[in-house]
Amino acid sequence: MLAIKNNIMSINAARHLGSSYDRLARSVERLSCGVRINNARDDAAGLAVRELMRADIAVLQQSSRNALDGISMLQTFEGAMRTIDDMLVRLKQLAEQAATGSYSSAQRTIMNDEFDELAAEIDRIAGAVEFNGNKLLNSATATISIQFGTAVTDKIDVTGSDLTSSALGLSAASIGSAASARAALSTLSTALTTKDAARAAFGYKLNRLESTIAVINNQAENLTAAESRISEVEVAVEMTAIMRNQVLAQAGVAMLSQANAMPRLALTLLG
Repeated sequence: MLAIKNNIMSINAARHLGSSYDRLARSVERLSCGVRINNARDDAAGLAVRELMRADIAVLQQSSRNALDGISMLQTFEGAMRTIDDMLVRLKQLAEQAATGSYSSAQRTIMNDEFDELAAEIDRIAGAVEFNGNKLLNSATATISIQFGTAVTDKIDVTGSDLTSSALGLSAASIGSAASARAALSTLSTALTTKDAARAAFGYKLNRLESTIAVINNQAENLTAAESRISEVEVAVEMTAIMRNQVLAQAGVAMLSQANAMPRLALTLLG
């Protein structure tokens, strides 16, 4: 009907135009930031799931970094043990050399001096090498836990080894005489076995950490893909929506203009 006081058609057109602008604004917001869910009203359930996934992804990414730090730590200590290995080999070579009777006492004294210096250096390396303040080469009871998950069991414990000269039996070893040199050969064989066991144990942990990183990165990748499907905007779909809303907004503006002209028809009848 024609009316002057209330223009129902204008109110109706304005309401639809407002809805079109709201949808258009939401599409623009999504496309401008690339995210489908910007607040709870967009998708309350999806928002809750997304935030939980983001937390899990952050934990996995940090877990991977923790494992990488653990690898760096083990490589640091393993590198030190490589040096100790070379020194033990040299010590055994010196002991074998001093054990033969073809050398003089003065010559054995020179060999023994080198022997003592190398033993002292092994002791220094075992006590000095550290990673972020952690030492694993001067104590058989020191333990460092590499955490890579939220559960208590999501960790790898790395136990240290005592490779000091006293623990290896080198502090009492001497090659000043042929007899003591022969005795030192047995001590050095035991020391090499102890060092090899410690170095192998670090190698096992390195392999475990590398496998752990592979699994964690795979988890993080797939969880990120799932989070992306929930959170990120589908550009093709949203572009279709924005074109539709633009057309509706333009039509709404045109119809609102027409609706606002209707009261003038009523005034024509009054004239």
